[in-house]
Amino acid sequence: MTNAPIIAGVDGSERSTTAAVWAAREADLRQAHQVRIVMVTDNPLQDDEAWETAGAVADQLVARWPQLKIEPAVVHGHPADVLMHLSSDAQLVVVGSRGRSTLSATLLGSVSSQVATHARCPVVVVRDHRDTGPVLVGLDNSRYSRPALQYAFDAASRYGTELVAMQVWQDVEYAPIVPRLEYELLDLRAEALRGLSEQLAGWAEAYPNVPVQKVAQRGHPVSELAATSEEARLLVIGHRGRGGFTGLLLGSVAAGLLHYATCPVAVVRGES
Repeated sequence: MTNAPIIAGVDGSERSTTAAVWAAREADLRQAHQVRIVMVTDNPLQDDEAWETAGAVADQLVARWPQLKIEPAVVHGHPADVLMHLSSDAQLVVVGSRGRSTLSATLLGSVSSQVATHARCPVVVVRDHRDTGPVLVGLDNSRYSRPALQYAFDAASRYGTELVAMQVWQDVEYAPIVPRLEYELLDLRAEALRGLSEQLAGWAEAYPNVPVQKVAQRGHPVSELAATSEEARLLVIGHRGRGGFTGLLLGSVAAGLLHYATCPVAVVRGES
């Protein structure tokens, strides 16, 4: 949906404004047709304040990207429900990682997590952003990794940067009091690298301008991917349809990445 809008949810917080700035920069790179700055409130008596909030953010973005069509909007309802509904006709929804506002509708962590889990289009949760570093994608050998890879390669190509494909493996079947022998660890790492190579097969030919680095890391997915995100421009993770995460990205892991990753996190929905 190249002509579909990019939706940025705002609530008057600094974090949501940072997310809106990220959305406008992304729209410029994508040559998107429209950016909608959406303020959600469940109290019609606060409409004036809501319009002032959305309008101020839109004005700030228009001043920096006058070539973009940037429009404020105020919608009544619950933030997560509204943004999930709008995602059906959007190419991307962008929200802040948390928010604080005098309005009753705020993009707190639970809201951004709900939107990231249930939206019909990719969702980017922004805590902070940087203009350098690779695109990092977390893989888990599931079929839901493919849409995440597509998004990650597109992003890396658009940014003109490297793609780091990372698979985190855990030695869950071995007694923790008995250390693995070195050759056993090497075998496990080699197996993880083979899995990475299989998942990446064919992508290099489709994106010859994107250098790819394969990383097979032993540890916990949240801690390893979050640590690597400190040098990344974007972290991409996938999930299956209907809201459930699969494989490496089961519930608490995905929530942990949304909470602890230091770069923007793109959550890409796979087929249900």
